[in-house]
Amino acid sequence: MNSLYPCLWFDGQAEIAAKYYCSIFPNSKITSENPMVVRFELNGFQFMGLNGGPQYQFSPANSYVIECETQEEIDFYWEKLGSNGTYSQCGWLTDQFGVSWQIVPAVLGKLMTDPEKAPRVMQAFMQMTKFDIETLMNV
Repeated sequence: MNSLYPCLWFDGQAEIAAKYYCSIFPNSKITSENPMVVRFELNGFQFMGLNGGPQYQFSPANSYVIECETQEEIDFYWEKLGSNGTYSQCGWLTDQFGVSWQIVPAVLGKLMTDPEKAPRVMQAFMQMTKFDIETLMNV
């Protein structure tokens, strides 16, 4: 277990959110729960969900990045996390609980370091909502 982990503040939906996230990510589970706090792991990383009330809301200022090796992975997380949420530009989405996610191709960093290709890649992905790896590779 990691000793540094995020605490996600929910308005009474911590357990529902934890179960939802655990159903999406591999190697995930709820590790403990009580009426106030749910601790869970997503793909081996520890999280805490707090039923803190309506005082605070999530914002895109704090987001979680999922680097995907394949288009199938991008499509999977895009569909699962985005259902009942909202989609934004450049691979960003907000899920049904208000948590922001960036669903990005792992190859993007490499493409952006190629001085010849980087401007075209950037121009292409700025027009995208969900990333399309094939388009980025072929610009």
